[in-house]
Amino acid sequence: MNAIVAVDENWGIGKNNDLLCHLPGDLKYYKEKTLGKCVIFGQKTLESLPKARPLPKRDHIVLSDDPNYDVEPREGYACDVVHSKAEVMELVAEYEAAARKMGEDPKEAVFVCGGASIYELFLDDCDAFYITKMHKVFDADRFFPNLDEMGLKITWESEVQTDEASGMKYTFQKYERV
Repeated sequence: MNAIVAVDENWGIGKNNDLLCHLPGDLKYYKEKTLGKCVIFGQKTLESLPKARPLPKRDHIVLSDDPNYDVEPREGYACDVVHSKAEVMELVAEYEAAARKMGEDPKEAVFVCGGASIYELFLDDCDAFYITKMHKVFDADRFFPNLDEMGLKITWESEVQTDEASGMKYTFQKYERV
């Protein structure tokens, strides 16, 4: 299982239940990595998406405390609302088994996508972390764990990217447990 997230220099990820900034290059990267995969969201993060709807062309697992919470899936894709980590992990095992059957890498079948409490809950279950590191500090109120302090290693890194509209610089990184 993987996590994917955009962070600032202090590992900030959001403020007021929203992203720190709009970064088209990061959104494109996110889409490339997660399209056709299963993504895991908390209820609040799902509700922060456009029209509070699941993303197109992805299966979703939504973790919610609300036993009555329900989400309409996108046509042709699943959207399972569950209420415990154990239920999430059962579904993750199914997605990984399906990937294995299709000759795909089961470790690339599922991505944890937030928010902060969801990342924390599944941190130890992830083998790889796809990080967009924004070379700036924002006024964040939600943070991702500092992977450098946890001893994880960067196993791949892109060249520095520059957002045309804002001039912001950022780098794509892959951290792994080694």
